[in-house]
Amino acid sequence: MAIPAPLRSGRFDLYWTGVVLTEIGTRGTFMANLFHMYQLTGSTLQTGLIGLFQAVALIVLSPLGGAWADRVDRRRIVQLMQCFSLLVSLGLAVLTLTGTIRPALILVAVLLNTAAETFDRPARQAIIPALVPEKDLVKAFALINPSREVAILVGPALAGLLIAGFGPAGMYLADVATFLVLVVIMQVLRVPALPGETRQVSVLTNIREGFAWLRQRSLILQLIGLDLVCTLFGAYRAVLPALATDVLHVGASGFGLLAAAPAVGALIGSALVFPLIDKVRSGVLVLGSTAAYGLMAIGLGQAPILLLALAAAVGLGLCDALHTTIRHAAVQIETPDAMRGRVTSTYQIASRGGPALGDLNIGGVAGLLGPAAALSLGGIVPIAVASLVAVKGRLVRGYRVPAHESA
Repeated sequence: MAIPAPLRSGRFDLYWTGVVLTEIGTRGTFMANLFHMYQLTGSTLQTGLIGLFQAVALIVLSPLGGAWADRVDRRRIVQLMQCFSLLVSLGLAVLTLTGTIRPALILVAVLLNTAAETFDRPARQAIIPALVPEKDLVKAFALINPSREVAILVGPALAGLLIAGFGPAGMYLADVATFLVLVVIMQVLRVPALPGETRQVSVLTNIREGFAWLRQRSLILQLIGLDLVCTLFGAYRAVLPALATDVLHVGASGFGLLAAAPAVGALIGSALVFPLIDKVRSGVLVLGSTAAYGLMAIGLGQAPILLLALAAAVGLGLCDALHTTIRHAAVQIETPDAMRGRVTSTYQIASRGGPALGDLNIGGVAGLLGPAAALSLGGIVPIAVASLVAVKGRLVRGYRVPAHESA
């Protein structure tokens, strides 16, 4: 198989490697946070609070992070935020090893790490056009999504193994190492400055421009709305510790498998999506995968054994990858480079804030009704909304991803 053109660029190759490693650490630490919180409290509601703290940081700080990504040295932003998160994970490890960790301190760590990510991710995304030729830009962005899914696959599985062998501190220390790798890579990487005029106006004006651009794209807003339906009502992450521990009785190792299984499905979905959009209208794929996501959430909640639960979790990841890839393609192809940081940050309020709020929502319902009932009731909503949009939403139903011959 031919190596993708962006990976034949030494700068992008090095950068991509660092991003994958730091994503593995970040995803693993998040799952360790969930398991650690449930281990300390035994409460799905308190575990769901992790999602609330994520959402607060995302909603409040994402616009500012995107504006700064279009104003200052993006390489330095990434490096500084990686150093900051490194210290947070190191602090978690020390507190855990000394036996002084408390649930509130885990929540504070989640808040701080997410705050750093709101500055890091828009800058990280906006660096890519400076690393590859314009003709390879779409291919470069296409590589980012599968690499994210690899991280989501490896990170939680690594977390499960390290928690089983060394406790949550093992994952936190591994996260420190992955942050350090990207810090070093950003130090040696030479990224040319991208032209821009954002410094001539205020940060607030920059932020307003990003919101205004997205507000005029009604199709993208509808696609984001369908995503929010899945993430708010089909959020499974907050209840995985309870499912693994109290329902399926498979412990930390089983939890790691459940946490990693959606990424397996996501990798399959990422491989299928582009062949499928040549045969099936993109909007139809989005609507079908949204409804199927709801079915998989119900399947995960009702699974009586680990094998069936893993199958449903794989299905969740596959469905999520189908509509996520189409949304990402629409945003990246249509967004001018000078606004990419702001638009990316505005978009991540929904794409990452939705799952965070969904964790709180499903975690709270699970605290009252149990994890199985919470996922089963929540899964009904994406099915109903996708069915309604399929009947009424001609704009989404008729959408096709723009041709990508330049890729």
